[in-house]
Parts: sequence; C-alpha cells; structure tokens
Amino acid sequence: MTDPVSRKGSERRLEGKVAIVTGAGSKTSSAGDSLLGTGKAIAVQMAREGASVLVVDRHDDRAKDTCRMIENEGGKASPLVLELTDPSASRRIADTTLERFGRIDILVANAAAYPPPGFLDLTQEELETVIAVNLVAPTMQSQAVIPAMIEAGGGSIIYISSILAMRGPCQAPYAASKAGLMGLVTSLTNAFGPQGIRFNCVAPGMVDTPVRRALAEKNNIDLSKTGQFRGPPLNIPGDAWDIAHATTFLASDEGRYITGHLLPVDGGTTTRMF
Repeated sequence: MTDPVSRKGSERRLEGKVAIVTGAGSKTSSAGDSLLGTGKAIAVQMAREGASVLVVDRHDDRAKDTCRMIENEGGKASPLVLELTDPSASRRIADTTLERFGRIDILVANAAAYPPPGFLDLTQEELETVIAVNLVAPTMQSQAVIPAMIEAGGGSIIYISSILAMRGPCQAPYAASKAGLMGLVTSLTNAFGPQGIRFNCVAPGMVDTPVRRALAEKNNIDLSKTGQFRGPPLNIPGDAWDIAHATTFLASDEGRYITGHLLPVDGGTTTRMF
C-alpha cells in the first residue's frame, strides 16, 4: 500500500500552507537570543517547513523581530499587532490572513496570560483577563477561521495548553483556563471533523523560555533548585523547539489521522504521581 503522505527528498511538511500563530513574539531573555518563547519557535519552525505565517502579538517590536528571523531564513511572514481581548481581534486575525495570504490552513492559539500569585487575593477582573486570553480568545479565533478552513478543504487547529492544567501546584485561574481548551477540542473535533478540520492540544512541560524565567524571578523561585518533584524522567531540559516540533507535526499531513487529543511534551513528567 502506498503511503498517502510520503515525503520525497527535501520536501517540506507545510509547503504551500498558511499558518496563524498567536503570541508569536518573544520576550527578551538575559540568556541571549538563543532562548525563544514557544510562539516564536513555532512560527519559525512552521516557516522552515514551508508555511507562510501570520505572526500575531501584542508587541510590535517582538512581532517584527520574529518576522525578520523568518525572512532572514528565506521564509514568508507578516506581523499583526493587536490585543486578543479586543472583541474584534479574532475577526481581524482571520480577515488579515486572507487578505495577505489568500487562505487559512493552520491556527496555533499559543498566547497566554498569567495571573498574579495568591488565589485569595485574586480579583474578578484579573480572573476574567486570564480566561479572556487563554480560553475565550482561542474559542473566538477558531470560530473566525473555521469557514476559511472548510473552504480550503480542511485544516488543523492546535491549542497550546500546559501540563499545569493536569498537575499541580499551579495558579488556579491559569490551570482552569488551560484545562478548558481540552473541552473545546473534544467538542469541535466532533462538530467539524466531517469537514476535514482537526483539533488538538499540546501541553508543554517545564520548558525553558523567557516567560518562565521572568515568572520565576518575579516569584522568587530558583529554577536551579526545583528538586525531585519537578524533574522529568528523561532528566534533560526542554525548550521551545521541543514544543515547536510537536506542534508542526500535528499541523502537517503526517498528523492527518490525529485529532481530539492532548499531547504532553514534558519529558515524561505526567507519568509521575509526585
């Protein structure tokens, strides 16, 4: 039997596809330019695999920096700067992608908001902001891009969740909002599978990113002394590229029969009880 998605030579996984990646900028890291956020790594990796990428971020300089990195490697990218909490943002993302690239094949909802520590001091406004970015925005983005994906004959929507939605300790608003993405996957997989649209979650483990380092510094956490409860069975550090490779695979035709799933990319952390 012939492999329906066999690759020939140097053929790229996402050749001719158009991808949207939210939160695709990257905070500046004291570790240097080699340390990227997950959104930036995903955008760059998808461009390396042949996709044209709409780089969505709230920071103009970060979005343009990701686009420059892609373009310097010969890829195609275009920035879009907006606030995901704006009710018009999702429609603007879809419309802009169609205007600039003509189609939509992939959506990666990566952008995330993090609440301040201390559940008992949490305000309703802070809770609503986290849910707006982490759950409401991916929901509305999906609604906005699905018609174009149906017209294109199918597509792939990937939500970047977190193993912190499955394992503690974690700030409750963040965990709850990220856990909600899997409910979205379950529902939409059944609603739009017949139209050729696949839905999956990628759940990063404790990967080294500028955001993680900044949050650790803000909360006085020494990442070099995390102890036995945080170390994964593989006992190697993860980074944004690990998330990017997994996400790109799910978006590609090689993942054409994978939908409705949550994929932990965590070095085996979720196999442990403590």
